[in-house]
Amino acid sequence: MEVMALVSGGKDSCFSMMRCLDYGHKVVALANLIPLDDAVDELDSYMDHALKYSVTPGDEVEDMFALLSEVKRRIPSIGAVSSGAIASDYQRLRVESVCSRLGLVSLAYMWKQDQTQLLEEMNARIVLDDFEVILQSADSIASVGILHPLAFHVEAKPGSSGSIEDGTIAQESSSCLYEVNGGIVQTDVEDKQTRNPTPTSDAYPSMDVCISKTGKTLFSIGCWTGKSSSASKGIFYVHFVFLSPMSTYNFITSIGLKADLAAVLSRIQNKLMEDGLTWANVLYVHLYISSMKEFALANEVYVSFITEKKCHLGVPSRSTIELPLVQAGLGNAYVEVLVSNDLVKKVLHVQSISCWAPSCIGPYSQATLYGEILYMAGQLGLDPPTMKLCPGGATAQLELALRNSEAVANAFKSSIFSSAIHFLVYCSAHLTSSEKEEVEHELQNSYIAHLDSSRTGSACVEIKPTLYVPADNGYSDDDDDVDITSDPETGGSKPASSKVLSEWSARYSDLHDSCCLVHTVTGKICSAVVSITNGIASKIYSSTEQLQQSEEHLKAIARFCVFQIAKILIDNGFTWDSVTMLRFYYSVEHSLAADVLSRMFSEAFAELGKATGGSLRTDGVPVFNVLPVSGSGRSASMLDILTCELLASKA
Repeated sequence: MEVMALVSGGKDSCFSMMRCLDYGHKVVALANLIPLDDAVDELDSYMDHALKYSVTPGDEVEDMFALLSEVKRRIPSIGAVSSGAIASDYQRLRVESVCSRLGLVSLAYMWKQDQTQLLEEMNARIVLDDFEVILQSADSIASVGILHPLAFHVEAKPGSSGSIEDGTIAQESSSCLYEVNGGIVQTDVEDKQTRNPTPTSDAYPSMDVCISKTGKTLFSIGCWTGKSSSASKGIFYVHFVFLSPMSTYNFITSIGLKADLAAVLSRIQNKLMEDGLTWANVLYVHLYISSMKEFALANEVYVSFITEKKCHLGVPSRSTIELPLVQAGLGNAYVEVLVSNDLVKKVLHVQSISCWAPSCIGPYSQATLYGEILYMAGQLGLDPPTMKLCPGGATAQLELALRNSEAVANAFKSSIFSSAIHFLVYCSAHLTSSEKEEVEHELQNSYIAHLDSSRTGSACVEIKPTLYVPADNGYSDDDDDVDITSDPETGGSKPASSKVLSEWSARYSDLHDSCCLVHTVTGKICSAVVSITNGIASKIYSSTEQLQQSEEHLKAIARFCVFQIAKILIDNGFTWDSVTMLRFYYSVEHSLAADVLSRMFSEAFAELGKATGGSLRTDGVPVFNVLPVSGSGRSASMLDILTCELLASKA
């Protein structure tokens, strides 16, 4: 990109320009702010002292906006702005604000890098290769002139560990968290995005829009379009979601995706309004689309609903995944949002491109902390300063994705290796069996449960960790060997037991340990995976019939899963209202339509709810989401018939 550099004449802004050159950018303009009267010290520096920023006529941030606007007017090809921000979120945020308003990218390659290491890298000398002397006064006693460099290069000083001359760039080891409490300015870019009225679900009267909802205080809302169907420490669980080849989706039209996604987001927006909530209450967005080739179009629709102006406490974190939705009869878009009834959250949203972790230039954040749970956006194996996928295939991308996730976790004084309670790994359908085994081997120190979905494109792997961050902020490097698993909480309100549960328990309890992985944290959080293999299925329903040929077999599996979920909640002291996420992943290879499977689970939940005297909501709205994948399993073979993912929290 062509870059405009903000310079003060100091080492930081100059070194930042060098970083831009290292990463292939071209610096075409320098921008500098000076007081109108340089004889007067400017003491009211908003860039250094304000805790928040809102547009204030006459302050230096608006002066910077005017300056950069003029430079961009004169050089329209400029696409980015570099700054020498190292430790100041404050400075970075204001530069990001101005860049956003002008449609520019913020480059802050030194942000949060180790300053000692930076000084070593800056410990260099400039060697003039060619120069000329320009005399301004040829006085015979005291001539005055300037030395004008024509060519020069940089050399590391003796004893310096820097490697500027060979272009080696050191990675920083820390990051920063900032809490957004409001006052985020609306940008010109956002004005353009929201100029047209946001469509409502009334604009799509012919669409059958379906919805689901879990829990009460902290809950998920799922929404999709209904189509007519034709048939490290061992303290968290890693799920693999395997994605289908794009060739299957060649008949998908962009018009269908745009209409479906707009209808789904509109229905969720209306549901939020019905409950007295807004997009500001949304913590996380799971965006599932039928074709990753239409990602740009999906993002365009997304930003017409979810903007910084509407989410004044910080935009929600997000993951975007391709799934075989059309084959399952779910249209072209499926959205699941995590919602809180109160407006208390901490958001990490870094838009600047740096060496820290991949930037989030769009309206979604790297991570959102609510209570003691950190919900992290999906991370790819992107090289942060270049924002390009790293070479080396699936394992290399996984390693970098883990490193990126760890950088984000460190911002909350946490770690994915000691604090993860839930870990979802999405894998491309293009991976071979050996590549999937290599990915599994990379995560061999964790409990492994695999889910398959359909992310395509050049990315092989995407990860989405969920972490436990104690309220006392007690994380330290010494905590790495601490097992945060606790015994199940005793006491408290539990789902009511019943004759049905007793009967199901007598029939299914002996299979619990062979198909369920359960993890609890201090009685506050429960994470679980229920994995149904062919072997488990044959024991649930003793029949040689195949799953797709037997509705009774499917009903038995649905009852079994519902029983296991109820047992997990009861055994660990959680209620149905504490369920924040409940998903069923199933393979489209079984030729089942999602609405058929959803009906089976709805009937099983209704049967349980009726038998337990109302401890489970039975108002007709599903308490779960059913997602189609290309395959699933607890090993690299990914041969599960169905996998259930549960997260409950006493928020």
